[in-house]
Amino acid sequence: MSITIIGCGHVGLVTGICLASIGCEVVCLDHDTQRILLLQQGHLPIYEPHLQDLLRRGCSAGTLTFTSDFVKALDDSDVLFLCVSVPQLENGDSDFSSLDAAARQLAKAANSSKLVIVRSTVPVQTGEQLKRLLAVYRSRPDVSFSVAANPHFLREGTAVDDFFHPGRILLGVEDAQAEKTLRDIYRPILEQTFSCPMHVEKCCVAAPRLLVTKLRSAELIKQTSNVYLAVKISYANVLADLCERLGGDVQEVTHAVGLDSRIGPLFLNPGIGFGGSKLPRDIRGFYHLAERLNVEAGIMQAAERVNRDRIGVFFNKVQRSLWVLKDKRIAMLGLAHKAGTDDVRGSPALELYERFISAGASVRAFDPKAIDQARSVHPDMICAIDAYDAARQADALIISTDWDEFRSLDWNRIHGSMARPAIFDARNLLSPFEMKSLGFEYHSVGRPL
Repeated sequence: MSITIIGCGHVGLVTGICLASIGCEVVCLDHDTQRILLLQQGHLPIYEPHLQDLLRRGCSAGTLTFTSDFVKALDDSDVLFLCVSVPQLENGDSDFSSLDAAARQLAKAANSSKLVIVRSTVPVQTGEQLKRLLAVYRSRPDVSFSVAANPHFLREGTAVDDFFHPGRILLGVEDAQAEKTLRDIYRPILEQTFSCPMHVEKCCVAAPRLLVTKLRSAELIKQTSNVYLAVKISYANVLADLCERLGGDVQEVTHAVGLDSRIGPLFLNPGIGFGGSKLPRDIRGFYHLAERLNVEAGIMQAAERVNRDRIGVFFNKVQRSLWVLKDKRIAMLGLAHKAGTDDVRGSPALELYERFISAGASVRAFDPKAIDQARSVHPDMICAIDAYDAARQADALIISTDWDEFRSLDWNRIHGSMARPAIFDARNLLSPFEMKSLGFEYHSVGRPL
């Protein structure tokens, strides 16, 4: 099947490259000519585990091409995946300008009928608006557009694995032909007839569930899922605050709570809050949607407020221990909003960095993948070559992103190089007992000292 991906951001690249890996002929389209040139040369503009290797394979096999020419991209494809970003405005409304521009261009460039599949996370009723827009701007009366929704559930850092081994595939359709086409696209994954290109053996992996719903329901399901996860994270942070005041251990509490099958253990991890471009946007957008429709949604507003306050709570913990932050040397391990990605959009780590700088501290930072992205936001950032370089002569070390490699550092070496061996673990990555046994002053989130 020939498919065009419109938008070469994280979602578009993962979707396009992975579809090319299961037998589709894929053209990825983006208006950013520099990005397209980079991709044509075999280089990714983002970091995502396994994706670089799949890009190389797809280009070598000829199943994957990149272009900024709209007409060329649409010529041989009857199926189009819209993977265009829909950012959020200050007032909580969505900025549809990029989606609108892409829809107008494809409507004018299309010379045959197309199935347009919305892959991006979008507010409810976006599909209906898109159908009207495509009908108005089509250049030929014999061209028609069918619109469907196929929301992604791709987590940064595990997106490739999520694509090949999803828990569910969601199709929001309004006609039988659109459903058949989408079923055909995902058949190798639904029936598990493809050979995993990552050479990762999945033992006893259940086939993904296929959910077919109405278009609006699919849009609502995706947004609702993200909002619920955000609420769980904020709930865990409230539990952490209670544990600190009452002397409990939040990890013991959340472990026991997560054993309840009605709740589950995932996303019950306290820290400095959720970041990135999706959860903060979706919880704000969902709350504003409910408010406009006169539906009580105070729980979402409360979850957003709890998350917004996490940076201040943790910053105050560091400040109380160090007393004066001015001229103190701070080592920060982690700048990405989560492990497994170089994405610093909405990163709590960057906001914490800004707080320390504003307080007069000298910060030396390290991240395995996100240094360049962080420097694009803060060109004056002092970056270390590794974690040991960051810790040298530091008065405090902050673990601000949960990279697994930070667990296995030589902490004896770090202890010997710091001016004051104080660790502030914003991700509860390390063992309090082990750190104290090594002689560190150790602080974490919701766990007893």
